[in-house]
Amino acid sequence: MSFPLSPRARSGPRRRSLLAVAPAALLVAGCSAGSEDPGASGGSRPSAADRARARAARDSRELAERYDAVVAAHPKLAGRLRPLRAEVVRHAEAFGETAEPSPSPSSPSSGTGSPSASASAAVPAVPAVPAKEKDALAGLAAAERELADRRAKALLDAPGELARLLASVAAAGAAHVYLLTEA
Repeated sequence: MSFPLSPRARSGPRRRSLLAVAPAALLVAGCSAGSEDPGASGGSRPSAADRARARAARDSRELAERYDAVVAAHPKLAGRLRPLRAEVVRHAEAFGETAEPSPSPSSPSSGTGSPSASASAAVPAVPAVPAKEKDALAGLAAAERELADRRAKALLDAPGELARLLASVAAAGAAHVYLLTEA
C-alpha cells in the first residue's frame, strides 16, 4: 500500500498561494493595460478613448459655460455655484481640456468677451437662463443629471483609467444634482 506524498514534499507553489495571488495579478494586468493605450495612439484617427476623453472635456466646458450664464443672470447665486463650477472646470482639465475657457464666475461681462476661438460652437449649446432662481437651479441640476447619466453609460465601453475617471466625474455630477436640488 502506497501512501500519498506529504504536501511538504512538493517543490512548486501551493494551490492556496496561487488562489491568493491570482486576483492581485489580474488587477495589476487590468491596470497596466489601460495605462499603455494613451501612449500608443498612433495613426491618423484618434482612438475611441481619445474621442471619448475629448467629448467629456467638451461637455464639462459647456456645463461650466452654463454655470457662468446662470451666475450672470442671478448674481446672488454666485457664492453657491462657484464651488460647483470650479469642480466642473477641474473635470474638464482632468479630461485634457486646456485652461483657456475659464472666465471668472463672478464677472458676468467676461462671458461676452471670451468667445474667441472655441466658444462659437458652444454658445448655442447654452440655453437661455430662466428668470426665477429656482428654475435656473433646476435647469443646472437637469444638465448635471443628464451629463452624469451619459458618462455612466460611456464608462462601460471606456478603457481602464478613462472608465475610472468617467465614473468618478459621474458620481461628482450626481452629488452636484443633490446640492443644486436641496435647498
